[in-house]
Amino acid sequence: MKTRIAALVMVGLLVLYLIFVINYSFILIGTGEPIAQVMGWALVVLPVIGFWALGAEMVFIFRAERLFNTLRDEAALPAEIDERRPSGRPTQEAADQAFELYRAEAEASPESWRAWLRLGLAYDASGDRRRARWAVRRAITISRAPVGR
Repeated sequence: MKTRIAALVMVGLLVLYLIFVINYSFILIGTGEPIAQVMGWALVVLPVIGFWALGAEMVFIFRAERLFNTLRDEAALPAEIDERRPSGRPTQEAADQAFELYRAEAEASPESWRAWLRLGLAYDASGDRRRARWAVRRAITISRAPVGR
């Protein structure tokens, strides 16, 4: 719950910042000076990109959380890794061993969002965040595809 509150506070601060940037850009546009107006229009673009990125990330989080909760409700989450560091993260050897199991599962069932989500969790445990996000995105795509396509 603490993590969710912290994330919401960060989102709120980002939105507040983007609103201030938009406000300042309109002040620059209204000055009548050509250089200031160009800077103002450039500043309008940045918050638009920021709001788009924030929205895309929030959609990803909500969809991934929905799939994760479904997997948890089905008691189909990956097995807990026993070997852990003092920080609580799995050791690299234990994470790599678990990863091979879930990689093989995803290869055997490429149309199973459950297999891809478990693979994403295994990538995350191995410390490969980029591939973890890729596997979770694949799980989301598969879960949203019409059945029997």
